[in-house]
Amino acid sequence: MVKLTCFADEISPELDEQLSVLEQEGLRYLELRGVWGKNVLDLTVEDQQLIRVKLQERGFRISSIGSPIGKYEITDPFAPQLEALERAIAAAHFFETPYIRIFSFRTPKDEPVENYSEEVLRRMRELSEAAAKEEIILLLENDSNLYGNTDDRCLEILKHCQSEHLRTAFDPGNYIMNEVIPMTAAYPKVSSYIDYVHVKDATAEPRQFVPAGLGDGQLVELIDELKQNGYSGFLSVEPHLTHYLPDASNPERVVTAIQALKLLLDNAGVAWE
Repeated sequence: MVKLTCFADEISPELDEQLSVLEQEGLRYLELRGVWGKNVLDLTVEDQQLIRVKLQERGFRISSIGSPIGKYEITDPFAPQLEALERAIAAAHFFETPYIRIFSFRTPKDEPVENYSEEVLRRMRELSEAAAKEEIILLLENDSNLYGNTDDRCLEILKHCQSEHLRTAFDPGNYIMNEVIPMTAAYPKVSSYIDYVHVKDATAEPRQFVPAGLGDGQLVELIDELKQNGYSGFLSVEPHLTHYLPDASNPERVVTAIQALKLLLDNAGVAWE
């Protein structure tokens, strides 16, 4: 049985509306990234307490802290990222989740990416070491325009750090956006590091995100592989369907994405909670 969660700020900035839409679809987890127009790392203590009360009242739990750590220039000072990690760790402990989503830094567009590999690897190791001290697991997302946007560089980071506290959030849609075939190329390389899955699908042409199963992201094959391996972790719906459904409301886009995933799971005979 897998657990379904969602980047609920794609529904609305309002927490009550986020929870109502997820409840309607039977979900009981959410990925905490943004509430009331604030990023999760900018929430005050009072904000966090109010969120926790509302979650408890309505029977929800946080699956991961959707931080922006590492989605910054590699040439920027590193100290603010370490401070951000401290805030993210405090939030993870407060909301009782072991997971924090992170990124792998942007490199200058006019220089070879490889020029910055040493600094990226140094920073990622330092982040993972800080997480290890707090028994937190960092989830590296293979996002676009960052050092680890390809399967090979994502694997390079994971191998270099070689830590149970730095794993990957496998994102097939992002791999398509970066011209990597998710299951054929990426999955065999990084599968042993996967602790979490971001459910985004995408088409290479036109280049856009689409509901799960409608793109080139090999979601059917991914779900089958996860089933065969007895995966019981999170599948986190991150719709990004603005271009695919330009006239729909944000809640409608998220519901479309959730229902597409549930259909794939039903077809594969995979139970979810």
